Amino acid sequence: MNQYLISIYQPDGGVPQPEVLEPIMRDVEAVNAELREAGAWVFAGGLFPPSTATVLRLEDSEVLTTDGPYVEGKEHLGGFTVIRAADLDEALAWGAKMARAITLPIEVRPLQPGSCP
Repeated sequence: MNQYLISIYQPDGGVPQPEVLEPIMRDVEAVNAELREAGAWVFAGGLFPPSTATVLRLEDSEVLTTDGPYVEGKEHLGGFTVIRAADLDEALAWGAKMARAITLPIEVRPLQPGSCP
């Protein structure tokens, strides 16, 4: 089985109102439960806002530290799930379920072998 990263991109801004967020989180947990039941779930995590990021960059043999995200944009990586799937088609099917649940852009990308437990 190959492993795939399902990345969730969300718009910058505040957390949606509970009446918007609660049904989405319920749908996401249903997909996560389905992933676990299928033996496809490896791990997942949500991220704090991009304002909490710190970027480390090597410049002239010194590591510079900068507050904030690496790239400025209108969207940011908000969370991710790592799954096991037989092939890209199966991973895309899981990504499609996640896109329906979250209603935000989803990126599916294979992980290189040996990069994850």
